[in-house]
Amino acid sequence: MRIKPFLAPLALAAAFAPAMTVAHPHVFVDLSLALRIDDQGQLQGLEVTWAYDDFYSLIIFEDRALDNDFDGELNTQELQQLQGFDLNWSEGYEGDTYVTRSEIPLALAAPQHMETTVSAGRITSTHFRPLAEPQDVDGLTIRVYDPTYYTAYTVGTRVWLPSASKCAASVQEPNLDQAYTLVEESLYSLSTEEAEDAFPEIGQSFADTIRISCAHGS
Repeated sequence: MRIKPFLAPLALAAAFAPAMTVAHPHVFVDLSLALRIDDQGQLQGLEVTWAYDDFYSLIIFEDRALDNDFDGELNTQELQQLQGFDLNWSEGYEGDTYVTRSEIPLALAAPQHMETTVSAGRITSTHFRPLAEPQDVDGLTIRVYDPTYYTAYTVGTRVWLPSASKCAASVQEPNLDQAYTLVEESLYSLSTEEAEDAFPEIGQSFADTIRISCAHGS
């Protein structure tokens, strides 16, 4: 199951603390994206890889009684139990992956598990998200983020496109000053009770923005 835990009580109690304290993610993921583009320049879907941080991986091991020898590796049987563990999504969950054209959302189909591995105590899982309808890849924008910012994704330069596509990806990091200003304004406009019931969805403000451009279109 893709775990989407509620904000910890401590974070909710701090709803009126400084924004840097409140908007603090609890799960950290190194994100990689590989775009599947056909010969006509149509994006078929995204291979999404999540490399979870050490602590979150340890929580998963403990929850599932895995890695009982604490060596940071799993045997074949244990690893089999972990396959697809984060893809049993609740209804309405978007998978934290958003593809848009001119800010208009494009629908993604259900995830397809590809692989889950463990190395040096970290879990890495890969799944494929087909587009509901293939799209011309030129001009698309991709963001991966948790709306509640419980999980923080970092992409860096880990975006791969087929060389034959003659397309490139540019990654724009978020403006953190603007992001934390939004957090402060969003929280201070709410009562404590409102903040507890509906923590503002600020995650997009902390997301890397990936823009795809192609030579001579695609």
